[in-house]
Amino acid sequence: MQKKTRWLITAIALLASISAHASSHDFYKGKTVRLIVGLSAGGGYDVYSRAIARHMGKHIPGNPAVVVENMTGAGSVISANYLYKVAKPDGLTIGHFLGGLFLQQLLGKPGIEFDSLKFDYLGVPAQDHFLVVVHRSAGITDVEQWIASKKVLTFGGVTPGGGTDDIPHVLRATIGLPVRIVSGYKGTADIRLAFNSGEVSGVSNSWESLKVTWRKEYESGDAVIVLQAAMKSHPELAKIPVALHLAKTDEGKKLLQTVVRVHGPSVRPYVLTPGTPRERVQLLRKAYADTMKDPEFLADTKKSRLDINPLTGEELEENIREIFKLEPAMKERLKEILK
Repeated sequence: MQKKTRWLITAIALLASISAHASSHDFYKGKTVRLIVGLSAGGGYDVYSRAIARHMGKHIPGNPAVVVENMTGAGSVISANYLYKVAKPDGLTIGHFLGGLFLQQLLGKPGIEFDSLKFDYLGVPAQDHFLVVVHRSAGITDVEQWIASKKVLTFGGVTPGGGTDDIPHVLRATIGLPVRIVSGYKGTADIRLAFNSGEVSGVSNSWESLKVTWRKEYESGDAVIVLQAAMKSHPELAKIPVALHLAKTDEGKKLLQTVVRVHGPSVRPYVLTPGTPRERVQLLRKAYADTMKDPEFLADTKKSRLDINPLTGEELEENIREIFKLEPAMKERLKEILK
């Protein structure tokens, strides 16, 4: 009798699994999945998303179209709020916004209307390696001489919560980097225009984005990398100093490590609206992971010079949970620095 009961339970579970798979397959057939990017067209977040959109649909049962929409404003807060509050939890809307917003929620930034711990996570395509970049006209090639000179340069920023803003702010507080941040640009593509026109003299941008979307400026020598805001040196930038080595105090090192971690593993998140049916979350997580290994996708990204160093949805979710374990004293100090 017990064997029959166990067999019956197993059979029911199997049928339920088959039914869920079939319903998801039928659901996506003929549909369009929107991939909403919270930053402007032409920047790194947009370029990664368009590459993913070109290939991800074939890994989703039913082969839906995947289209990119840019929903800019408030440094991608508008798009994150939209994903959380407005988008239907049906698995037809994927969001991509600044991962630094997770820390901004923790620090109580006004305007954030989402709970990071309730999103469903698909993963990240790359783990960023942030840099401090100045225009050649500034005449700065040595970061320690720059710090000693106290010559203040104006950097373009997107919003608190983005690496363009958070990295310079924490470097100013921990190693005395003499920068002034002008925030409010819609994305790094807009900062690039300001950089080229002389409106700003520098930017904090990731190596992954810089060598693709700022390629002309970098190869011409107009964009000069003077510092790596990272845990360790990037293999392609071995001669550039690392900010962590310049921090003089344990508190400074810990603050730098915290912000760098936020803008590294979790900086390029792809998420789903809370409440999306579990079978669709799992299906899209698998489709996303399969896309990251797709030879055609990898050939496409190699051609575009996009680094692929992915994390799964499960790994990304764990990183977010770690951010929210930040101790109270460090949280208050970061509030002061990143306000």
